[in-house]
Amino acid sequence: MTGPSVLPDVAGLELDEAKRLCRTSLRAARASRSPRDEQAEAHMFAQHGLEAVADARTVAAYVSEPGEPDTSQLLGALSGHGVRILLPVLGPGLARAWAYYRGEDDLQRRAPGRPPEPSGPILPADAIRDAEVIITPGLAIDGLGTRLGQGGGWYDRMLALVDEDVPTFTCVFDEELIRGELLPREEFDIPIKAVITPSEWFLLEGSPMNRVAKELAQPAYSR
Repeated sequence: MTGPSVLPDVAGLELDEAKRLCRTSLRAARASRSPRDEQAEAHMFAQHGLEAVADARTVAAYVSEPGEPDTSQLLGALSGHGVRILLPVLGPGLARAWAYYRGEDDLQRRAPGRPPEPSGPILPADAIRDAEVIITPGLAIDGLGTRLGQGGGWYDRMLALVDEDVPTFTCVFDEELIRGELLPREEFDIPIKAVITPSEWFLLEGSPMNRVAKELAQPAYSR
């Protein structure tokens, strides 16, 4: 992997405990990051994210929370290129739902513990099927596409609604791209196809999209 391991030794532990310890370690590492570095990296996430989505007309993304890879510049860059952006919201009865991004000034934090949300009409969960590219958050991702999320299961449920050929990305910091180790994985964990970091974006080796890209010899698919 890139740099020293940010993961504890979880060999022999039950999956739930292994995930819990990994999340604790990864959150602690994020908490120690420099705000100056995070601000500089936000520009790189925007640059690489814009390259990664290519000419997609609709992208499902997310509003980052403090400590996460900063997506504010990415959302602005996508919107500036005419991309329609679906963002997660909580609908009636705390239902998982979506709404379209209307600019940074429109985002409002509607309840403690929830990321800022757009003010537009609330769309049902299956609105994610309109997205041609999906960008997800995560604490780490390994080379097989296993994404370690925050534990709420939002994106595993959402990704279950989309076609297998839809490109899915996760934004992580460079050291959270796990190359030499495998993250704890359960049956319901849906693999991600690609990764965006401050240094690069590329299809993961275990991704079916990567295998197709190699067969078609299209270098633009993989870096």
